[in-house]
Amino acid sequence: MESTKKNYRRFLNRRFLPLNLLLIILSSSIGSCSLTFTGASIPAEAKTISVSLFPNKAELVQPTLSQSFTEALRDKFSSQTSLSLVPRNGDLHLEGEITGYSTEPVAITGAQQAALIRLKITVSVRFVNKYSPKDDFETTFSRYEDYSSSQNLGSVELDLISRINEALVDDIFNKAVVNW
Repeated sequence: MESTKKNYRRFLNRRFLPLNLLLIILSSSIGSCSLTFTGASIPAEAKTISVSLFPNKAELVQPTLSQSFTEALRDKFSSQTSLSLVPRNGDLHLEGEITGYSTEPVAITGAQQAALIRLKITVSVRFVNKYSPKDDFETTFSRYEDYSSSQNLGSVELDLISRINEALVDDIFNKAVVNW
């Protein structure tokens, strides 16, 4: 009976020891990278992010755009990653400026009237990743929303800006940490 137990233990050790070792190796290697449910791939060493105020350097200046865009960008990284937001010198850092804010007619009708008007916002962004410099970039992002020419820009502007900001922030987030 005693030898049967020893043989059974030897069998289990031979059979499951490699599997246990594999599980230990896999679990330790998973800890060396960081992945969130948003698809963000952030170096495990990175703990902080700083987002500088994006000043509005466009020819046409909308007074609240700089603050609303910067806050939207900060909120995205705070809510979609485990990074702590710091005022400066983050492990990841975003800075830039709003370089364009314009309206232009689109969808011209037969009567030479614009059926739609396009509000377009352009931002220049610089991203620095202290732990993965190959991911650093300097890029310009543009997004727009169209609205009916029968509407006054003042009545739809804040809603349009909010939607454009959301799209721009998604683009920047994806380029910075999702690597799409």
